[in-house]
Amino acid sequence: MRGPRYAAEAIGTFVLVFIGPGAAAVNAWASGSVTPVGVALAFGFAILAGVYALGHVSGAHFNPAVTVGFALSGRFPVREVAPYVASQIAGAAGAAYLLRGILGPAVRAATTRPAVAAVPATAVEAVLTFVLMLVVLAVATDARVSRPAAGLAVGLTVAMDALMGGPLTGASLNPARSLGPALAADVWTGHWIYWVGPLAGAALAVPTYGYLRRGVAYGHDGA
Repeated sequence: MRGPRYAAEAIGTFVLVFIGPGAAAVNAWASGSVTPVGVALAFGFAILAGVYALGHVSGAHFNPAVTVGFALSGRFPVREVAPYVASQIAGAAGAAYLLRGILGPAVRAATTRPAVAAVPATAVEAVLTFVLMLVVLAVATDARVSRPAAGLAVGLTVAMDALMGGPLTGASLNPARSLGPALAADVWTGHWIYWVGPLAGAALAVPTYGYLRRGVAYGHDGA
């Protein structure tokens, strides 16, 4: 049955957006009480919880860039990309509209808007997503990596990326995460960046990890 997998992707992305961008909106609403570090940790904890709760159901993508990356790696059916992405967008939009209902105009703080020029912002999103996709590929597809560490590894990577990239771009790494709040707040500043950057970063991570993986298979000396 595919329905539970799509539901898991919608629920997981809902939780990610309600908790991560939600923390940013609460930070604005409550005059900085959450702090940027708290927002970054909220993202990481939301992903960690989602991976452990739903990873065995859907793979815990919660991100169109990750779904596309898995499809490009040959480890996810291409026919499932569109339903997964649609589920992720639905979850993100639902969370963002709920945040708007709770916090009103403060939902604008949940949106991603670049604080640097478009090209550097796209590069930041691409690099941060590249790092995330490398970690995801390692913990999800490589038997040499400890499975119990998967949620912690991915969650900490998201938090790490948010700490560095948050002030520059909002550290989206995730087109659905950006689209949901953009719809709810009607804020579209540089929105294309949050599709091009993450998708490019995830796509580049796939052959990179494939190359690194083959190298380990032949031994550290390349023999």
